[in-house]
Amino acid sequence: MSYRWDFAPVLDNWQALAFGAIGTVRLFLVCLVLGLSLGLVVALMRRSRHGVLRWLAIGFIELFRNTPVLVQILWFYFALPMLVPVEISPFGAAILGISLNSAAYSAEIYRAGIQSIEPGQWEAARAIGMTGLQVLRRIVLPQALRRVLPALTNRGIEIFKMTTLASVVAYVELLQQGKLVASLNFNPLEVYTVIGALFFLLLYPLVRATYALERRLARSD
Repeated sequence: MSYRWDFAPVLDNWQALAFGAIGTVRLFLVCLVLGLSLGLVVALMRRSRHGVLRWLAIGFIELFRNTPVLVQILWFYFALPMLVPVEISPFGAAILGISLNSAAYSAEIYRAGIQSIEPGQWEAARAIGMTGLQVLRRIVLPQALRRVLPALTNRGIEIFKMTTLASVVAYVELLQQGKLVASLNFNPLEVYTVIGALFFLLLYPLVRATYALERRLARSD
């Protein structure tokens, strides 16, 4: 029996999907900034000479890399309010789970980039009187960030796709709204096809912009 595709009910509910897309983009932007920023901090802690900071960073990375993001979101939403007297909204739980997980992966990306810089550059900078912080800020980090840009781009794409996991705590994002539309019209195939297309349309400009940035950086070398 051939299936008759009918996208009319999906188009009739475009406002619900648009509202969900706004929620997805908002969650993505917050998690992207927090995840990549915190990842750099953790990477620097991971390289610290202070044992406490180093082991805290290692523990953080191993904890959040080796547990599922979905479990982390659910834990922050249901378990954390039992431990501390604070109510966590679906948006807050999603931010915590996705951002901290992304920070753990990003930290290892940054660390690999920093370690790829030749030791001679550190030694030469120290020889002319730079402090360790100055060497890191002026010489090492600019080069390391260029080298890890493709990996960070992939991390950003993963963060965008991970926003769909926020639907488990009823955060209003694209997938959550799609489930609602599909349940009302009994047309999941059409709805999820449209959601997949919307994700592609939202992500592809970001990917193209990153490619353009990579080419620009390559020309400036």
